[in-house]
Amino acid sequence: MDIYFLRHANAGEAKFSSTKDAKRPIDKLGIEQSHDVGRALAALDTAVDVILSSPLRRATQTAAVVANEIGYEDKVIADAALLPGASFQQFRELLVRHSRKEAIMVVGHNPSMTEFLNRILFAEGRHNAVEMKKGSVARVEKVGRRTAVLKWCMPPKAVRLIQQASASSSRPKTVSK
Repeated sequence: MDIYFLRHANAGEAKFSSTKDAKRPIDKLGIEQSHDVGRALAALDTAVDVILSSPLRRATQTAAVVANEIGYEDKVIADAALLPGASFQQFRELLVRHSRKEAIMVVGHNPSMTEFLNRILFAEGRHNAVEMKKGSVARVEKVGRRTAVLKWCMPPKAVRLIQQASASSSRPKTVSK
């Protein structure tokens, strides 16, 4: 199974109220980052069977833009296992629920995205080896119950370079729904 880890795009400053923060949208930079990620993934011929997102607005918006750019036509599924305070056990249960899929994308927040990525890859105690900045995307190949391999991890600057390089190719752009 391939797992694409995507941290939501830029959404400005956190709100003091958790209710208001849950509704915080991605900002102008976040919209650009989301399109860049989606276009870069499209240039890499990325296809996923399901996109799972934290139910918070900034994550669902990021997921929706990326889904459109890669030509994903199914509904993005909100899952509480991708909320900022979710446990690794909740994340593992999410993976079990989708274990028959060949490729999934999970869209969430830090610190959980960085923690989940590192715990999938490394033994206990190595939870900061790979950092997930806002708008970062990583591809992990899970080859067994306890074995996973990091295929690549792209921070926003690398994503933008790939997207810009692919924009000059003859590949047709995606069409909005």
